[in-house]
Amino acid sequence: QFILARQMQAAHEYARQKHVILKGDIPIGVNRHGCDVWQEPRYFNLNGQAGAPPDPFSAKGQNWGFPTYNWDAMIADGCRWWVRRFQNMQKYFDAYRIDHVLGFFRIWEIPVESVHGLLGQFQPSLGFTRAEIESYGLMFREDFFCRPYITEEVLSQMFGDRAEQIAHTYFEPFQGPYLRFQKEYDTQCKIKEKVEDADLREALYSLVSDVLFLRDHKRPDLYHPRISVQYDYIYHQLSEADKAAFNRLYDDYFYHRNTHFWYREAMKKLPRLIEATRMLVCAEDLGMVPDCVPWVINDLKILSLELQSMPKQQGLEFGIVEQYPYRSVCTIDSHDMPTLRMWWDEDLERAAHYYHNVLHRRDEAPHPMPAWLARDVIERNLMSPSMLCILSLQDWLAIDETIRLADANAERINIPANPHHYWRYRMHVNIEELLSNQRFCDDIMGMIHMNR
Repeated sequence: QFILARQMQAAHEYARQKHVILKGDIPIGVNRHGCDVWQEPRYFNLNGQAGAPPDPFSAKGQNWGFPTYNWDAMIADGCRWWVRRFQNMQKYFDAYRIDHVLGFFRIWEIPVESVHGLLGQFQPSLGFTRAEIESYGLMFREDFFCRPYITEEVLSQMFGDRAEQIAHTYFEPFQGPYLRFQKEYDTQCKIKEKVEDADLREALYSLVSDVLFLRDHKRPDLYHPRISVQYDYIYHQLSEADKAAFNRLYDDYFYHRNTHFWYREAMKKLPRLIEATRMLVCAEDLGMVPDCVPWVINDLKILSLELQSMPKQQGLEFGIVEQYPYRSVCTIDSHDMPTLRMWWDEDLERAAHYYHNVLHRRDEAPHPMPAWLARDVIERNLMSPSMLCILSLQDWLAIDETIRLADANAERINIPANPHHYWRYRMHVNIEELLSNQRFCDDIMGMIHMNR
């Protein structure tokens, strides 16, 4: 670490001499076995895991495994741990991106005995009391709503001829027609440890998470609706009236109830951290973004992140690059997403919509993506009004078919839903080779000068 620190400081000083700005990254989480947690455990909740709720990239949510923060302890001493962290970053960078800025509003906290993210809940958040749940017209039944919904009929639908054997091996009678997991299989982590068959393991995971409500991790008298439960067996056992009541409660919880509460939570933390350094602050504000996030970003003059494939305006299939706010970072993809070339071949129908409706071309969309088309997309992003346009190396290389990788799939950095596919990508050309390729360097320089 000492050698790395010296190298990074030297690189920073050299870059500044050349009028080059270096932008760093502040990850939202730290490893539960790392020195931060070991040295100051009071700042962390080790009985929880940080992650993300389900999204188009991961139907079961993401479980990052990081401990969540004890914000009460952090705020009590002026967020000193975060201030030190940001001030240390200033040695190496002139700007920084707050990874998953939503974590300063609320984090998706998953129990330590869970594997996927469906059993998570936002912390902090305003859970429902029993009386509040019933005020929506849903008669609360804790023994039914908070336990996995498992019956012989469910097992028969899931496992067919294997249902009886599965029931005997993993379950036991509970109340009336219901079954429950045997103690040695009653959490996802126990199932992961004991069940070798991957398909069976996933099926049992889904039964563990088949609950309508989750108890609050801190206050057992409060409850949270389980995210995406509308796809599960327990939801389909409700009457139509109960489904309607639950859906009203669900929409209120995820999209309205916590909005002002989360605004206040973020404003307890972020102003102190932004004032700790003179670095330019950028935010990764993608995902399930509550309405209060733009309020805070505008109040604190933080740069947002804008991707055309993930528009923030409702009703748009693609963002309008020409309308990006000045205080923003324009990009095409992030380290957790497919590169431009990969995205182009991922959904041919959506790519065709983009080709005809955004690029306004009349011929058939070509596949795989040719270099001239990658150049067209990049030039349009360079022309955005955003303060910064930062593109991945893979996307820059896409404009030259003599340099880019033959296999676009080898460009992927992270697959968030796959814990075994993190930071795989390595440059296939070194910096000296790129510097010596005068035609490629002149090409990029010309694009930047023409569109700045």
